[in-house]
Amino acid sequence: MVAIDFTAKTKELIDNLKGICTTYGLGNDGNEFKIITQVFLYKFMNDKFGYEVKQLEPKLAQAESWEKEISKYTDEQYEMLLLRMKPENAKLKREHFLANLYNKQDKEEFAKLFDDILRDIAIFNNDIFSVKTGTGAKIILFDELSNYITDSSQRDNFCKAIVNQLVNFSFEKIFNQKFDFFSTIFEYLIKDYNKDGGGKYAEYYTPHAVSKIMASILVDKPVSNVTCYDPSAGSGTLLMNLAHAIGEDRCTIYSQDISQKSTSMLRLNLILNNLVHSIQNIIQGNTMLTPYHKVGDKLMTFDYIVSNPPFKLDFSEYVSSLDTKQNKERFFAGFPNIPKKDKDKMAIYPLFIQHIMFSLSDKGKAAIVVPTGFITAQSGIEKKIRERLVEQKMLRGVVSMPSNIFATTGTNVSILFLDKANTKGDIVLMDASKLGTTVKDGKNQKTLLSDEEEQLIIETFNKHEAKEDFTVVVSYEQIKEKNYSFSAGQYFEVKIEYTDITPAEFETKMNGFKMNLDNLFAESKTLEKEIQKQLNRLKYE
Repeated sequence: MVAIDFTAKTKELIDNLKGICTTYGLGNDGNEFKIITQVFLYKFMNDKFGYEVKQLEPKLAQAESWEKEISKYTDEQYEMLLLRMKPENAKLKREHFLANLYNKQDKEEFAKLFDDILRDIAIFNNDIFSVKTGTGAKIILFDELSNYITDSSQRDNFCKAIVNQLVNFSFEKIFNQKFDFFSTIFEYLIKDYNKDGGGKYAEYYTPHAVSKIMASILVDKPVSNVTCYDPSAGSGTLLMNLAHAIGEDRCTIYSQDISQKSTSMLRLNLILNNLVHSIQNIIQGNTMLTPYHKVGDKLMTFDYIVSNPPFKLDFSEYVSSLDTKQNKERFFAGFPNIPKKDKDKMAIYPLFIQHIMFSLSDKGKAAIVVPTGFITAQSGIEKKIRERLVEQKMLRGVVSMPSNIFATTGTNVSILFLDKANTKGDIVLMDASKLGTTVKDGKNQKTLLSDEEEQLIIETFNKHEAKEDFTVVVSYEQIKEKNYSFSAGQYFEVKIEYTDITPAEFETKMNGFKMNLDNLFAESKTLEKEIQKQLNRLKYE
């Protein structure tokens, strides 16, 4: 009940912050998402700091105002308190507290004070919360948010409205909640900013059903001290589900994504989901051209990889830079031809599949969203990749999903599962395309899977069960015989049902067929005569 109540209150806070942005002319502005997400994060960090220091100092928990009580500490006492905090928690100076801002609203240039405090928090916690670009530059936690208000005379009022909204609510009672709560909040927080209309490098949000299925099939037994990677991480839905399935304290996250907006969202997602220790591994950059994560001169390999890569993208400007001796093994199947027009329709996802195959550790597992056409293509890069997966015995299976599982694209998708330890075969091919219920999602149709259908997919796959018209379990040799097709439907048995009947029943059926034919023939002759009769009546006038 507490979680339900706080979910509603948190969503109300988000809506109110968006209302303030609208009032000050920033509704649907390109910078609105920065203001909303960063203000939300500041509030979250402030309350989390209060929660953590109360665990360390019981007298702070008993005080009417922990901020007032902590203001009595000497500088040395306060420094010792900060040193006792967990390394993944944000450290705040006393002037950073939200209560301090609230009490200084009568100060001149309040907007500057607001910006200075956020910037100082970012600098004070730079080693923990900064993400890096591919060149090593650090992207700090907070921007100067008031500068997004073009009318400088309104900046103070804007910041005061934000602060007054934040003090009406506290997160403290929900810090013991786990993934499901914070994933819901995160989705609501970014729902207006993670659309597919964002231009060349638009972010696509992976549906929860797909994310859950991928994570639950990949993590089918307890593991610890493992590495998890997404080379096209977006806002991190796949990584969060994977980390939750493993245990946030039993894995380390690595990622790369070309989008600065997605990288900022992923950082927020990590903070909300108790994965702050992995923020240093979040990279904004071009994974295909300049993969960041390396051990020495060699690319790092990972225990678990998840990816919903962009399917089509114009990468013609740098495809020649990929075709090098150093990349020969990474891109063993080659590169697509550059079309003379419609370059944005270049299929980039086969490059991500090859990169993922190259990035798996010796016992690594991967789950990749691919267009369903990939699993049966009979030529080109796609066919070469499937042949390599079979030859190197690293295919675990495929799940073909229902159409419109992504509301934003009409492309049918499948999930490709890899496992470098699956040398004996026993490959599961599943056709889940008939599952789900179609609903209206704005202007689009969307297919939703029920909890029972999700579990059916997960349990059937993990148990390696063969079910009629749903799953088959095949060997590498059988896949070779089918010309490397990964489509379950091509392996289903065609069944002809036979019904035993007696000679008398056979005689009765045949007599019935003959009588029916006689009647049809008689009717046909009558029609022929009528047609002839009508034709004879026709005259030229």
